[in-house]
Amino acid sequence: MNQDLSTKKPAKDAQRIATQVSLVSVIGNIILTAFKLLAGILAKSQVMISDAVHSASDVVSSLIVIAGVKISGRKADDDHPYGHERFECVAAIILAAVLVIVGGTIGIKAVKSIISGGYREQAMPGLLALIASIVSIVAKGAMSFYTRVYAKQINSTALMAEAWHHLSDSLSSIGALIGIAGARMGVPILEPIASIVICLLILKAAYDIFRAAIDQMVDKSCSEEQENAIRECVRTQEGVADIDMLQTRMFGNRIYVDVEIAVDKNLTIEEGHDIAERVHDALEQQFSTVKHVMVHVNPTKE
Repeated sequence: MNQDLSTKKPAKDAQRIATQVSLVSVIGNIILTAFKLLAGILAKSQVMISDAVHSASDVVSSLIVIAGVKISGRKADDDHPYGHERFECVAAIILAAVLVIVGGTIGIKAVKSIISGGYREQAMPGLLALIASIVSIVAKGAMSFYTRVYAKQINSTALMAEAWHHLSDSLSSIGALIGIAGARMGVPILEPIASIVICLLILKAAYDIFRAAIDQMVDKSCSEEQENAIRECVRTQEGVADIDMLQTRMFGNRIYVDVEIAVDKNLTIEEGHDIAERVHDALEQQFSTVKHVMVHVNPTKE
């Protein structure tokens, strides 16, 4: 998941935006869950009830995001001298686990229905279930777009995970629409098949969220595009003859940079230090997602 290095908002603004977006998600998901559950019960549609359960899990995910963002925004302390940014990754991993449980439950129930033949005994779903699935597709698609825009703006792992969750809900509602339409046309087995499709989509979203969070937990380097931008910034600083080494690592949604630069071997220690300071300041000023820069100065070999 590549992010623009220069789009990180100040910590307080990022926390406020993430909390605001998540609260909108909570309200929207509560309304959608109630509507889909009611539609599923009244229209006698098991697949719509399954979809409602998925939407209910979004309420939990939004609360997890709010908690993760608030903790990650705390200042460094004695126990966490490097800050708390990785708590956003923890929130994303918890969200992935919630999705696995929800998706697995829906999938197991659908498989049992197919094996036992229970789908044959279910009443034909009503028109209300069809309408509810269409409403869900549009609403969750809009929520995913809204959340993704702000996730990119503040470079939030947890908020991006929530956007993926919304998208999986929209896709699952497409599966529900197909299943309900098929059942109304006299092919009731399409309902549990649609539930299995929903399960697989949820599990895929959980995997993507988990992988992105783990990458940021294990000091994965930033993207090649990002490293090239950092490298170009270092090269353009006055006094830098070459770059001997550049390493980056993700710390939550922030970047740590270690760079070795070559400077004229005839310069004094103080002059070399001044060049290093210019490199350090330029990186932190130009790339606001860069949290820490370590610059080592080497003499040129010529």
